[in-house]
Amino acid sequence: MFAVLNGITMYRIATAEEALKVVKSNDRVYIQAAAAAPQVLIKALSARHEELRNVEVCQLHTEGVAPYANPDLRDSFHVNSFFLGKNVRHTIKAGNGSYTPVFLSELPRLFQQRVLELDVVLIHVSVPDRHGYCSLGVSVEAILAAIDNAKVVIAQVNPQMPRTHGAGIIHSSEIDYFVESNEELPVHLMAEPNTIELKIGEYVASLIEDRSTLQMGIGSIPNAVLTQLKNHKDLGLHTEMFSDGVIDLILNNVINGNYKKINRGRALSTFLMGSKRLYNYVDDNPFVEMRASNYTNNAAYIKQNPKMVAINSAIEVDVTGQVCADSIGSDMYSGVGGQMDFIRGASLSDGGKAIIALPSVTKNGISRIVPILKPGAGVVTTRAHVHYVVTEYGIANLYGKTIKNRVKALVSIAHPDHREEIEKSYFNLIKEKTY
Repeated sequence: MFAVLNGITMYRIATAEEALKVVKSNDRVYIQAAAAAPQVLIKALSARHEELRNVEVCQLHTEGVAPYANPDLRDSFHVNSFFLGKNVRHTIKAGNGSYTPVFLSELPRLFQQRVLELDVVLIHVSVPDRHGYCSLGVSVEAILAAIDNAKVVIAQVNPQMPRTHGAGIIHSSEIDYFVESNEELPVHLMAEPNTIELKIGEYVASLIEDRSTLQMGIGSIPNAVLTQLKNHKDLGLHTEMFSDGVIDLILNNVINGNYKKINRGRALSTFLMGSKRLYNYVDDNPFVEMRASNYTNNAAYIKQNPKMVAINSAIEVDVTGQVCADSIGSDMYSGVGGQMDFIRGASLSDGGKAIIALPSVTKNGISRIVPILKPGAGVVTTRAHVHYVVTEYGIANLYGKTIKNRVKALVSIAHPDHREEIEKSYFNLIKEKTY
């Protein structure tokens, strides 16, 4: 069946089962990211596992189910992750998945330059307006580049997908198959920050000046930082993603974007993830502007915002300032993502600050400030890029510091139970102690 608007055939309406028949063995498929992952299409693709062989499923982090990642379906699907989420992390060890390191700012180029040629892209959009335009809603990331370069575009159309402003608007004529659905988006609810996270939030907030522009991710520490900003003034938001924590700050005029240089007066992001309140808030809200990741994460744009503050986390940090954020030793855990995009952009900003914030120890009491990184650990942020490292024990300013002074600063914010051993272990590892 075809939909017609003003006498023009706009797209083909199909069931999920009908639409997904276009996927063939040996195809490469890209799935829209985060909370926009089209669950109906994902399930229909996975249901064809007996008919398909060697289909490469490419994705960033996705919320919801990922049945194609079941190791029992390894002959049918291989997962190629640009960022590992919980629903596909197991594929690396199981052998039915791979990880491709890439800055989020550069992911669209993999499709634009056909480094990775796409056969099919699965997207999730709002209902078309009277002019035939749909919104990509809560996730733009690399999906525009994927749509432009894929042979076939299949869309799950959903009245519950927020209609967001910005670059994530596509015309129905760009879509080959429309699969109708009506389901709530996956929600990602934040737990209340604990005492350690709140203390880290206090320290980070003390580094943020009025009229700063913020980048932060999702999680307990970013949430803790946001709770400490109620008395700040004229903050901006230029970030890779945000969640519910910013809503009240926007409503109370703490975040207004009045002093940004890029997209002044707007909150800029490439994807969103949170509660239904967040999805309702961004629906048809011109204050929130969604752009592709090669725009939001472009350091050349980020640095133009004065007092740009990038707040990111890590798995462990060694005492020279090397930041591991994507693996536990050689075991891949997440990905490069946008950390370096924003660390570099904030570092080059006039008055900018690049911050790594993490608890001093793991839940099992293991120190996250370490003499050396674990064997095989990935260095996402190099020792030359890192400026501030924050734990619940304080702030270490590493910028312009010698290795010897960095060791001293980072040991001072490690957990007291581990400080002596960290310092002793480091100096036992090196032959020469003059810098």
